Order: sequence, then C-alpha cells, then structure tokens
Amino acid sequence: MLVDTGATYAWIPRPILEELGYRPSFKQRLRLANGNIIVRDGCEAVVEINGARRTTVVIFGDPDSEALLGAVTLEQFSLAPDPVTKRLIPVEALLMGSLSRPS
Repeated sequence: MLVDTGATYAWIPRPILEELGYRPSFKQRLRLANGNIIVRDGCEAVVEINGARRTTVVIFGDPDSEALLGAVTLEQFSLAPDPVTKRLIPVEALLMGSLSRPS
C-alpha cells in the first residue's frame, strides 16, 4: 500500500475487499484533492502491519485504483512515514489528558 498522510482513511480497491469477504456497512463522504466531494462505501476491516493487527476503517476504492494507507490507520498503529528510508517507523502515541486526579 502507498502511504498517504493527506488521506483520512485507508482506501482499498473494492474487488480486493470483496475477495477478502468484506461488505460495506456504511457510506462515507470524502473530499478529493481537487475539492470535489464523493460518497463511497466503507467498513471496518482487520489490517496487519509488521505483525501487529488492528481493526480500522477502510473505504471501498475504485477497482483500478491503488491501495492507500491513511492517517487514521497510521495513528492506530503508532506509525509515521520516514521520507529518508521510505519506511514506517514507530512513534509514541499521544495522550493529552491527565492521569492524576485533582484533590
């Protein structure tokens, strides 16, 4: 899959998702880079990266399109693209809340 940090969700060609047994469970509005709005089917799917598995939102892409890995999935796996090595590298997940309780 190509990594696209400008994409919110993973985008996988419909025939691949259907071959894996996934069926649409919702519709998602998406804004394209040119500003146009499209509506595509989506579902939750199990994705594995480097031996780790997570359930993530995937969009049913056009049959002839490339598979894309979006920002939501990268964040769920705590990964970021390294443009020098062209690999995904582990990063620390962020937690902005406080773990201590006020007295």
